[in-house]
Amino acid sequence: MTAKAEVRDGFKFRGGSPALDLAATVVGRLGSAPRDLLATPADLDRWLVAAELVQAPPGATDGNLVQARSLREALYRLALSRAEGAALPDADRDLLNGYAALPAAPLQLGADGRAHLSGDVRGLLAELAREGVSLLGGDFGDRIRQCEGPPCAVLFVDTSRKGDRRWCSMSACGNKAKVAEYRKREKGG
Repeated sequence: MTAKAEVRDGFKFRGGSPALDLAATVVGRLGSAPRDLLATPADLDRWLVAAELVQAPPGATDGNLVQARSLREALYRLALSRAEGAALPDADRDLLNGYAALPAAPLQLGADGRAHLSGDVRGLLAELAREGVSLLGGDFGDRIRQCEGPPCAVLFVDTSRKGDRRWCSMSACGNKAKVAEYRKREKGG
């Protein structure tokens, strides 16, 4: 699975991993009024399509929404722990491993010539969990960062050569930070 740095159907895809993009479905996470973009089962369906995991909405239920949110929060806390060099929370690790052990969503070649997952939402969540396990426990686990653009809390995979990327998106948070730095220099000098 790959993710492009963009916004699709109102969802940000800047994490470099679908697992991190799922974690980004809470907007303003660090602020006083965070907003959950997965408010309804239909929102979950929209996200799964926008994430290019499936071509058509899989028909999420209220139960699937609860499952997706619990997986999302576990992924967020685990990735944040990796970004901070902290120990991984056992309960979140157990939850992630539990989802990763569920039956896989079948991979199929779509009419558009691209590979897509199919099946029920639980299978799709299992695939996201496996992606999370691969990311957190793989070569890029130590390259997970949290965006430095206040109040952004997006977690992303730093694939820069030097490993010093600071923002989830140069065109969004990076540009705002550079403009603020420029204005500060101009004001002081």
